Parts: sequence; C-alpha cells; structure tokens
Amino acid sequence: MNELEAVERIRSLAAGAHGKGVKLGIGDDCAIYQSPGAREDLLLTTDMVIEDIHFRATTHPPDAVGWRAAARALSDIAAMGGAPRFVLVSLALAGWTDRRWLDKFYGGLLRLVRRSGAVLAGGDLGHAGCVYCDMVAGGVVPHGTALRRDGARAGDSIWVSGELGGSALGFETGHGAAWRRHLYPEPRLELGRYLRTRLKATAAMDLSDGISIDLHRLAKASGLKARLDRPLPVARGATLDHALNGGEDYELLFTLPPGVEPPARSKGLPLTRVGTMEKGKAGVVEFFGRPLAPGGYDHLRHTKA
Repeated sequence: MNELEAVERIRSLAAGAHGKGVKLGIGDDCAIYQSPGAREDLLLTTDMVIEDIHFRATTHPPDAVGWRAAARALSDIAAMGGAPRFVLVSLALAGWTDRRWLDKFYGGLLRLVRRSGAVLAGGDLGHAGCVYCDMVAGGVVPHGTALRRDGARAGDSIWVSGELGGSALGFETGHGAAWRRHLYPEPRLELGRYLRTRLKATAAMDLSDGISIDLHRLAKASGLKARLDRPLPVARGATLDHALNGGEDYELLFTLPPGVEPPARSKGLPLTRVGTMEKGKAGVVEFFGRPLAPGGYDHLRHTKA
C-alpha cells in the first residue's frame, strides 16, 4: 500500500466527518473549520518531522531541524492563502539530545514562527528512541476564500513558484547554496495571499513531495488531467529528476484562469508557467506528451500493509 492508497482508505473510514463546522476534511493541505457566524475560516494542519527520515542528527543543525518543522506546517497555510496565527509542538526527545540541542531546536522554530506572525501556543514533550516532532499550525482566511486543490478548471494554466529540485540536491550533496536551501526552506506565505487576493487562483497546493506526485494530487482532486508541456524551472546544479521527484522545495503549485497572466516575478520570486489543465481521466499527468507516474517521496512505499 502506498501513501495515496492509505489516504483514500482513511478518508473512506472517516466518511461523514464533515459537519459541525468542518467545511473541508481529509485530502487537502489544511482542514477548514468555520465557527457559527464567524467572518474567518480556521485553517488547521499537522506535519511530522522524524529523525533519519526528514533529518539526520549527524548532518542537520538543531536550529535547522526546528526551522524545517515550522516551515513544513506554515507552507500548508501558505498553500491555502492564509495568515498563520499559532503553532502547537509535540516533541519526543531521543537519548542523545541535551539542553543545548533543545534550545537550538526551539530557537530555529521560533525564529520562523515569529517572523510569520504566529505564536507558539503549546504542545507536549516526551521521550522516544529517535527525535520525533508533530507540528500543528492554525491560520485564518476570510470565509469561503481558501485556496483548495479541487478548484482547477479545464483550460486553466499551471504555474510554479521559485525553482525546483534544490532541496533534493542539497540533501544529496550536503553543501553549497542547495544545502542551505534544504536546511532553511521558505514557506511562501505572502505569495499564497497574493494568489488568493490578486490573481484569483483557482487551485493551489505546496510542493512538499515533488511535482510529479503533487500535481497528480491536484489534478485528481479537481477531476482533471494535467499536461506539462513547458520547461520546469530547475534549480542550478539539480537534475530534472530532482525537480520532478525530489520534494521538500515548499514552493507553490497553482492554477490560474485563462487570460490571467501574473508578473514574471512576485517580490523577486520567479513565477513560471509549466502547463495546462484539461478534461480527461482525473489525476493523469502528461510530461511533454508522455504519461508521468506519480513519483516523489512516499512514506509508505515499502510497507506491507
């Protein structure tokens, strides 16, 4: 069973979870909750950071581990065009950690959280055989305006921000600008709000696992086929495979209505058109005329479940 199959299985088990204020549940970057009479919707997301999966104790500085934990969750808020408000952190410490590691972990985490305008509102501490962090982030968006994965329409153009493959290259090489890009990713919060308010994006999500699988997810949610027929903005030194399947770039993947042409850069960040959404089998992605299988990182690829 792969991750996509597991999500669908869990979604079917949790059928009927909507209602009681839950406007959007399993399958998007955030859940959406609306309190009766509220003008804003609450965005809720959770992300894990696990030793030897997302970082290595021997190579990743503790402040970078904390920063990356925050970035993963805040990127989900960015993908829906929201503004972060708070985070909750559950952290299991391993036997090799000490007070210095803990201080630096929270130092990196809080630096990014505070810069985003959010606060650390609580969490939990425990002990385990490896370091494990579960990060919850809450944000807000004006009622009914959140960017979702299921809003793309046939004829919409497909865009990405920034450059792809840099984080995967950095994780592979462990040095240079790509390594720093991997250690300290930037959640595109300002861009997400720009897509929602100014460009009127029809769908969006963050690129956490690689465009090959993330575009498949967006296309499937929207009931459409995606055609990639323009060059991807590959980071310097990275390969096409890094860009397609590397993951952890935390750039934004989004669709725009026909005729909407964004600037080449938004606050210095490149915006690149890479394809078009079309009618066809939901979730199919073509890359220059050939089927592109959903690759990228899959936590469950090697499980027997």
